[in-house]
Amino acid sequence: MGPEFLCNSFNSGGVDVTIRYMSIVHLNQEQVIFARRFQTTILSLLIGNDHSEVRDAIKYFHELQVSVGVVYLLLPSVSGKIDWCGIKFSTSSVYDATEKDMGHCHSCKDADLLQTMDGPCCRCMLQNSVVYIPRDGKFYNITGFLDLNENNPLHFRDKSVVSSKRCGLSLTSESNPLLVASGLFTVQNFLYKCYGKGKEPSGRIAVKLPSELCRVVMAPVSTNILCSFSFVPSIMYRIQCLLLSAKLKIQLGPRMQQFNITALKILEALTTKECQEEFSLESIETLGDSFLKYVTGQHLFSKYKHREGKLTSMRKELVSNTTLCQLACNRNLVGYIRGEEFNIKKWIIPGLGYDICGNTKCLFLLTNNMYILKEISIKSKRIADTVEALIGAYLSASGEQAAFHFMKSLGMDLELHNEMQDERKIITKSEEIIDVRSLETMLGYAFNDRSLLIEALTHGSYNNAGPCYERLEFLGDAVLDHILTDYFYKQYYPGCTPALLTNLRKASVNNCCYAHAAVKAGLHKHILHSSSNQMINDLENSGRSFSGPSHGWEPGIGLPEDLADLIESIAGAIYLDSKHKKEVVWRAMRRLLEPLATPKTVELYPVSELKEICERRKYPKPLYSKTRDSGVGVTRVDAKVKAAGTVYYGTGEGRNKKVAKILAAKALLQKLKVASVA
Repeated sequence: MGPEFLCNSFNSGGVDVTIRYMSIVHLNQEQVIFARRFQTTILSLLIGNDHSEVRDAIKYFHELQVSVGVVYLLLPSVSGKIDWCGIKFSTSSVYDATEKDMGHCHSCKDADLLQTMDGPCCRCMLQNSVVYIPRDGKFYNITGFLDLNENNPLHFRDKSVVSSKRCGLSLTSESNPLLVASGLFTVQNFLYKCYGKGKEPSGRIAVKLPSELCRVVMAPVSTNILCSFSFVPSIMYRIQCLLLSAKLKIQLGPRMQQFNITALKILEALTTKECQEEFSLESIETLGDSFLKYVTGQHLFSKYKHREGKLTSMRKELVSNTTLCQLACNRNLVGYIRGEEFNIKKWIIPGLGYDICGNTKCLFLLTNNMYILKEISIKSKRIADTVEALIGAYLSASGEQAAFHFMKSLGMDLELHNEMQDERKIITKSEEIIDVRSLETMLGYAFNDRSLLIEALTHGSYNNAGPCYERLEFLGDAVLDHILTDYFYKQYYPGCTPALLTNLRKASVNNCCYAHAAVKAGLHKHILHSSSNQMINDLENSGRSFSGPSHGWEPGIGLPEDLADLIESIAGAIYLDSKHKKEVVWRAMRRLLEPLATPKTVELYPVSELKEICERRKYPKPLYSKTRDSGVGVTRVDAKVKAAGTVYYGTGEGRNKKVAKILAAKALLQKLKVASVA
């Protein structure tokens, strides 16, 4: 199973599961057969809960005289040693018992025998046995005996009193004591994230049974063993998934083996939210998405001299769902993705040779192959999300080089941290163009190449022969996005939900936030723009306050995007000037962006919040329509949704469609919230 499985722990339904290597145990052929009988019988009882299926499973192994391949054996132990005595006795051919001595242990002989459907049986065998009652078609676990016999009146919860005869039972040995029994534990998906912590498995219904109604199926098998084995399908399914994750690590090639990442982290990246488990790929997908954007951004910036628009189109193509999906398919990663809940009824009991639904095509369990993959139907976006999640998994576990080499292993032709020398004219007297000292004090960073700072402040409309900030803006956008996402991931994960991590990122990485931060810091006074004076006057006469937090959409909504570009271009300039040191960029930009969003202060993106509310309340999707008033340069967006027979509207106006859509969604949200209260 590999070294990391020698000591491994995880949680299943509130139960802490620890896998620990003890020692090597050598089994002979007879022991393997007995062990398989025990394992398949008890699991058939708990999962199938059907008399004919259990009988067929037991007879299958009673007739099997050779030890064919088996993936694993799960056996009870006493004081750290396998309980072979209990295993052999409990898997005797009870269904086919005809000899008298099959109904009692060697110490009891003919003493203290109770009559069962299959003949006399001693108390020792009945205690902790599993019996089947044909009358109601159920299995029970015998836990003790009641001094009352079948002839005594039975008292019910409604205070009524009846005897066995009034129940329509015809018994030949009415002097036998009653058996105290409980229903078997119900096997559930204990990996389900909403399963109650510490909750005992359901199905424990206490009853009193006449022994003559019982057929002994398995004896002895204690309540503790039955309880433990009720968790086995969930536990073994998790282990099987971990083994598949470990296999994927090997499949990625020897170069990836140098990086330290656990199979559990790989499994997190392969688990979609549809599995409904305690973890899913969403959070590390967010992290991986930002790193993918960062690596492709700096690669394209270094390799090509194109302007921002062309570079953005090229990056979009490189990181598109179609591209990532194709890369995953080429590397045979799709079969590892987990896209549905664990279904107990579809789980194949190891060593049985067929599943509980009688599907005899599942014969691969009679081989030593535990890694069988199946064909699945999955959308390209989900595959792309998994690729991003795997990037995030390697990044969080082993750092940038691990994530980068994973991307290379997929076939992505990228380079990381190549020399990025943009051609620019040398400016000897930068102080004559910009206030260098004031800007460096503001940023807490002294530039080695001040021409980078000038370029970062130069808008395309500015009348000079030097470059504008477009390319630095493209680079800084990717760097800043990754830095902020990485900060939130390390600061709040795994304590926060994937949705919260996404909201923190969205609230902090957007033009409204950046524009507000630029004005708050006074960067608008330093921009080299053809309309610099007009921009400064408009902001000073707007009557708006630019103090307070910048994160979210409310503070900076409606501000010119040129101001947001300044934040990104300065981040790109510092990244180049510091020789790709993201921590230096973070120290400088954090001064401008603080206070940062927190789980308590994060502002939800109105468009996303409106969509979530409509999904939760089962409303139709919101519809948006826009109009443009070219005369005054204002875009208007109307949002509407039909809820409980009423159509609600929200309207927003802004400099562009994006701003207007946000305001329209916010207005519609307010109306829906008021309507729900009313």
